Amino acid sequence: MSSPVSSIPNLGPASEAAFARAGITTAEEIREMGADAAYSRLLASGSRPHFIGYYVLVMGLQGRPWNDCKGEEKKTLRKRFDTLCAGFNRSDAKLRADLEATLSFLGVIERP
Repeated sequence: MSSPVSSIPNLGPASEAAFARAGITTAEEIREMGADAAYSRLLASGSRPHFIGYYVLVMGLQGRPWNDCKGEEKKTLRKRFDTLCAGFNRSDAKLRADLEATLSFLGVIERP
């Protein structure tokens, strides 16, 4: 049985919708991928990078409240976030999202 993305602590309907746009529809997929790979998929699908969204995901996968991230741990997560976003060009993601939407419209690929 699969669980909705919103079953991960700290994630709600907006996160669920963003992950669905990225082709991720279950909490199990996110857990299997891990926070970094799942967040990278969000970026690739056109979501704007946002540090709080990233560490909320990390904390949720650990079963911790979102505001439990502090001090050195938060600094370390910021470095991971910056690395994930480095070289990421928002216009590239937009182009990819537009291309996927067009291919889906034409029936070449399935898009959630």
